[in-house]
Amino acid sequence: MDMRKIRKLIELVQETGIAELEVRDGDEKIRVAQFAYASGKAPAQAVVQEEAQVPAAKNVPGAVMPAPMAGTFYRAPAPGEAPFVDVGDTVAVGDVLCIVESMKMMNKVESEFAGQIAEVLVENGKPIESGAGLFRIL
Repeated sequence: MDMRKIRKLIELVQETGIAELEVRDGDEKIRVAQFAYASGKAPAQAVVQEEAQVPAAKNVPGAVMPAPMAGTFYRAPAPGEAPFVDVGDTVAVGDVLCIVESMKMMNKVESEFAGQIAEVLVENGKPIESGAGLFRIL
């Protein structure tokens, strides 16, 4: 990712006042985060973290599906509806597993692995951190 794009992302975070923005482009990922100090004022510069994505191994026994962002974890598309997936369900790469609500936006989380859901690692409606394990897929 070139520096012009990174600078634009930093400006976007600063102008909008959002706390965090994560963008994936192919095998690259960039996360721009802005932290508030105890005084409540935003820092002069945003913190930037850029990392090359290591391709995830597919069909690895016990692979853990990570949360793509921080937010609130929801197993179903709406309250009272059936969950997207349940323990024992077979999933393919790209299947929707859950929703993560972040900054009032509902983000569908798609599986990075093919296999069978062995375990749901997060309770419905609970807050999660970016990178936290959501599902164990065999």
